[in-house]
Amino acid sequence: MDKIVKHGIVIADPVGNMASLIAAMVRGLGHRMVLEVNSVRDLKAALASRSYSLIVVDDAISPDTVDLVRTMRTDFDNPNRTTAVIMMSTAPDIARIAEARDAGVSEFLKKPFSATDLQKRIAGLHITPREFIEAPEYSGPDRRRRKLTAGIDNQRGAKEPEV
Repeated sequence: MDKIVKHGIVIADPVGNMASLIAAMVRGLGHRMVLEVNSVRDLKAALASRSYSLIVVDDAISPDTVDLVRTMRTDFDNPNRTTAVIMMSTAPDIARIAEARDAGVSEFLKKPFSATDLQKRIAGLHITPREFIEAPEYSGPDRRRRKLTAGIDNQRGAKEPEV
């Protein structure tokens, strides 16, 4: 099987000026291959054409952005099936963030954000990459953020019963 080489970043925002601003931030972080798209049609075409190393998408690009990510994650023929996805939104609520996470979004950013905020999310994807999970009800990056060690004695600080 040929190894898929991923490079380049897609910035998908329905507002052209915002896509350009975010692309400028990404370029300022040292990434050179940046594609800006402003419609869900253009985003779907870009994602179907080749693989990327990162997708940054605004939730407002489509009423079905979360479903778009979920479909991408479950489509074995999609070249970006395992690509990291950072979703942005101006007014996300906890339910929408959880829905995005459960669809396979890797990170979430609330607008407005700084280049530093974006850099931290991108660095986090590279420093502590999460395993891609295949399950009957979920395909995407491992949703767990921390490792728990099971079987540690006396976790709650309670004394062992005397015999």
